[in-house]
Amino acid sequence: MSDEESTEYYTLLCDDPSHEVVLIACGPRELDVIRAVRKVTGLSLWHSRVLARRAPVTLLEGLSAYRAQSAVAVLQSADARAEWRQELEPGERTAPSP
Repeated sequence: MSDEESTEYYTLLCDDPSHEVVLIACGPRELDVIRAVRKVTGLSLWHSRVLARRAPVTLLEGLSAYRAQSAVAVLQSADARAEWRQELEPGERTAPSP
């Protein structure tokens, strides 16, 4: 390649960015939520209880949209308040809350 030719670089973007699952609140059925947390995370019952009681807490990261939605559905079936979000890229920031 000569000096006159330019080299082009392309950044490939993932079609499905990674997502995270956030447990917002346990709701009235805490034991069912703890079991649901255990089911989606694979953690022990004790660790699941600790996480559930720390809500709001991020339970899972780096998931596809489908897997994140499935995990949220399991949590919501136990009457938990949960949501899935797209993870921020390194260097991205959210606006500070007032």
